[in-house]
Amino acid sequence: MDSPDFPGLVQFLVEPFLDSPDSLRIDCEKNVAQSKVWIRIAFKGDERGKVFGRGGRNIQAIRTIVRATAALSGWSAYVDVYGASEQASGSEQRPRSGPQRPPGKPQKPRPRPRT
Repeated sequence: MDSPDFPGLVQFLVEPFLDSPDSLRIDCEKNVAQSKVWIRIAFKGDERGKVFGRGGRNIQAIRTIVRATAALSGWSAYVDVYGASEQASGSEQRPRSGPQRPPGKPQKPRPRPRT
């Protein structure tokens, strides 16, 4: 059985979340012998929140649909998201270290231990 059009499916699922759909980059690597496919997507970094959704619900739904479609054809599918596409020049993604507060929101003072 032929494999589904994974890049087309991912494009169909992700583009509605993007303000600039032309920034979407999809790389699809198939291993026909093992019936596995790895799909890597990238887009402008500032649209990451829209694609992921609250609590990661959107990206989880996209992964579920891709995995289910693959399973119907006897394949295994893996979807990875990369920070930004090549068109997002100059917007380098920095790794986060720990929980982040919104800018401008002061940190609450810690209570002092009583002696």
